[in-house]
Amino acid sequence: MRQPSSLARTVASAAGAALLAASLGGCQTTGSDITGSLGPSKSDALAADPRSAVEVYGERYRSNPKDAEAALRYGQALRATGQRAQAVAVFEQATIASPGNKTLLAGYGRALADAGSFQRAFDVLGSAHSPENPDWRILSVQGTTLDQMGRHEEARRYYASALKIKPEDPSVLSNLGLSYVLTKELANAELTLRRAYGAGASTDPRVRQNLALVVGLQGRFAEAESIVRADLPADEAAANAAYLRQMLSRKEAPRLGAQADDPRGRS
Repeated sequence: MRQPSSLARTVASAAGAALLAASLGGCQTTGSDITGSLGPSKSDALAADPRSAVEVYGERYRSNPKDAEAALRYGQALRATGQRAQAVAVFEQATIASPGNKTLLAGYGRALADAGSFQRAFDVLGSAHSPENPDWRILSVQGTTLDQMGRHEEARRYYASALKIKPEDPSVLSNLGLSYVLTKELANAELTLRRAYGAGASTDPRVRQNLALVVGLQGRFAEAESIVRADLPADEAAANAAYLRQMLSRKEAPRLGAQADDPRGRS
């Protein structure tokens, strides 16, 4: 296993990729998204099966492209199945058909960020809420886009604003912690990710993995493995430990954002 100094770029890049998965949308760490409350309970069932959702909402959207809910759900399902360019196209057309729909704008911004269009995502997300009525989830997403553009201090101001509205939210804390990883401030990263881990995200595999990566980067490999193994069935614990070892020994890291939808990757 490599020493911490040679792991910095690997873990920072892995964290950068995870920035998009973590809480882009505010609560991606805990499995939610920037959506608002559209749709009946059937939507929740389809959300658990994105491929079926692509078919169901795709058909509904094609029959009526001005159906805002269908466009939203279809775009989300496309993102969930890795069809990023298609998701951007759907959300773009939906926001043209329904100008001023902040839920669709939020979804459009998220899709743009997934696709790596970070500046455009930041701008669109800014239109999805207002200074007099800010949405903490969108503030957190904007922070992740700024981090992806290397504007880390500015990103942290957005996380701070989100945390003023939603104190100790684990998804925001996770993004903040990974922001520190990107600038190799590992002590701050660990402290912040431990706050996220203890604030209700201890069962989330992404937060758990990120905390373990930061601990491992500092050379505490046994402790890192204990984090990813804790309170899990033996097979899942072994898989997590193997993934951690892979990340900590990787010679070449993926480009930032390359694995944005990796369920383990960023947060």
